[in-house]
Amino acid sequence: MIDTLDQRVAEGEERIRLDVTDSGVGILTLCRPDKLNGWSWESSRQLGLLADRLRFDETVKVVLLRAEGRAFCAGIDVTAPGGAITGRSPAERTHRYYEGIRWAHERFAAFARLPQPVIAAVQGYCLGFGFELALMADIRVAADDAVFALPETGIGVAVDAGGDLRIARDAGAGWAKLLALTGRRIDAATAERIGLLQQVVPVGELEAAAGALAAEIAANAPLAVRSVKRAIDTFADAGLAEALDRAALAAALTLTSEDAREGYAAKAARRPPTFDGR
Repeated sequence: MIDTLDQRVAEGEERIRLDVTDSGVGILTLCRPDKLNGWSWESSRQLGLLADRLRFDETVKVVLLRAEGRAFCAGIDVTAPGGAITGRSPAERTHRYYEGIRWAHERFAAFARLPQPVIAAVQGYCLGFGFELALMADIRVAADDAVFALPETGIGVAVDAGGDLRIARDAGAGWAKLLALTGRRIDAATAERIGLLQQVVPVGELEAAAGALAAEIAANAPLAVRSVKRAIDTFADAGLAEALDRAALAAALTLTSEDAREGYAAKAARRPPTFDGR
């Protein structure tokens, strides 16, 4: 893993960029388009740092999460440094994964629980963790070319950041199980129909539509807006913390399994995996 105590971001190593507009919109941009904005431990660290900065910035009334390039986020960047966690024994390696995932969950919670509403503007591939990140936003707007999936079970691991739980919250347990158990991809129209998106627009209109929505919310009374978000989240997320801890443990166990090793090897070799439950 990376140094979790480091509060700096080295020049040229930015995974997420923050810009604040004069109208009070904090724009978080995933800025690794050459990697399809693939996610890493370092991305999680930077998200947490920026969430802490936004939390106490009274000039920011709304947060807009967007991405550069043809994908919002295509999932985990398996080539990123620190991607694999080692241990002297299977038990130690599982423990380290569990603590690492719990640490990442704390960064995600800082983002998801921002006092300001968060709008996600999604285009292109929104897969695996990318889908989970978008689901952490309060409102989601997508281009009509967006594609969503949770492919984790197809490579032998559990969904680790709560995406399946948030789908169950927003679309129902049946849809959560269908998408997480099959890894099936859905288009923007389907995601809107089942309640995972609030608006779908043509690709060329995504920035304008998301920006207009952010401006509409930013024009309202900040204390009232933050109070409404907090009240709805308290109701909607009841039991989420306990479920996320269970997800972290399930992810740690599956990430250290023989099935996960086979799943990643098969994906790299572009062949069907052979799982045997070990």
